[in-house]
Amino acid sequence: MRRRTRYALSGAIVLAAAAIGGGVAVGVASNDDDEAPITGPALERAGEAALEHTGGGRVTDTEVGDEDSYYEVEVTLDDGSQVDVQLDEDFRVVGATPDREDDEGDADDS
Repeated sequence: MRRRTRYALSGAIVLAAAAIGGGVAVGVASNDDDEAPITGPALERAGEAALEHTGGGRVTDTEVGDEDSYYEVEVTLDDGSQVDVQLDEDFRVVGATPDREDDEGDADDS
C-alpha cells in the first residue's frame, strides 16, 4: 500500500510540474458548485487566449457556460488585480471586465 501511494504521489508531482512548465493551469477549480471548470484541450486554448488578451498574468479560475459567454477565464495580473475574460466557442474574446467580488465582503477593491 505504501509503494502505491508513493508512486501515485510521484506521478501527481510530475504532472503538476509539467503543467506549470506549460504556462497554463491544468485544473482550475471553480468556487461555485454550479459552475463547471474548463477542462482538457479547451482549458489550454482558453487560457492562452485570455492571457494574450490581458498581456500576461496567470489563470486562476475558469468556467464553461458562463451567463455572459461560452467560456470565462479569470486572470490574476501581476499587480494582484483580476480580469474576467469572456470567450466564445471559438476562443475569441467577446468581452473582459475587472473581476469585482459581490458585496458579501469577499474582496476589498478599494
